[in-house]
Amino acid sequence: MIYDTDPYLQPFREAIDARHERVLGIRAAMEKDGSLSAGVNNHLYYGLHHTEDGGWVFREWAPNASRMYLVGDFNNWKRTAGYSLEPVGDGNWELKLPSMLMKHGDLYKLYIEWPGGGAERLPAYVTRCVQDPETKAFCAQIWDPAQPYVWKHRRPGRRPNPLIYECHIGMSGEKCGVASFDEFRKDVLPRIDALGYNVIQIMALQEHPYYGSFGYQVSNIYALSSRFGTPDEFKTLVDAAHARGIAVVMDIVHSHMVKNEAEGLSRFDGSETLYFYDGWQGHHPAWDSRCYDYGKPETKYFLLSN
Repeated sequence: MIYDTDPYLQPFREAIDARHERVLGIRAAMEKDGSLSAGVNNHLYYGLHHTEDGGWVFREWAPNASRMYLVGDFNNWKRTAGYSLEPVGDGNWELKLPSMLMKHGDLYKLYIEWPGGGAERLPAYVTRCVQDPETKAFCAQIWDPAQPYVWKHRRPGRRPNPLIYECHIGMSGEKCGVASFDEFRKDVLPRIDALGYNVIQIMALQEHPYYGSFGYQVSNIYALSSRFGTPDEFKTLVDAAHARGIAVVMDIVHSHMVKNEAEGLSRFDGSETLYFYDGWQGHHPAWDSRCYDYGKPETKYFLLSN
């Protein structure tokens, strides 16, 4: 018991136990057949996916939206009827398209209209974003290579005595500039192995528009930061670590989100409170970011599905 090892907690035992029971109750309600991962898997429904017949389906949750379009390279970035999402209930929107209309590498965004306004947005569950080198604007990108990456090495499993090397891909190189996954794999990973580390903890992996934030002001929690390389190049790095018996921990941030509206989820559908607290509670003054409302079921499912 924690109260035996830390007697200073004893006066607060009743409150601590009550909170713990509430957490267990909420978890049990979210689980499916005793599995949290089986019951919390929004990422399998929302975002862009292939359908069983080989086509595409895109879904988004935006209860304050009055209209929604998918715009991108495939329709000259025009809001057209053929790419208009339909409301399917409970604030959900859906669009189904034939396979030939979109392809690997295409750039896209959502255009969301709401009472009194509208703007381009990046999907909440987007898994790939890229930044235009000239305008610095971010776009979602379809990542659907003809030959998906094939893993070559098994995960090394639990490390009984983990010796962890904490690292940041971008600042791991000696030359001026942002280092890449490939450079880290070729130049840094062998040194980590030679020093005897058996775990690497990689920071700043989620997409973040401001590089100076060290990756803590995340904009797209499901997307790997493209400034370090492609998803397949990251998988190659992880595979190479596994080949050396090195486990990989992905350091992710779920405590707050960048307040950027064009890249993040702030006022995603025109509402301040889609995933965040209302008023002053929804804004972190020190980080200049948005604070998640963990009491909302939709927020819990969004974060835990990640």
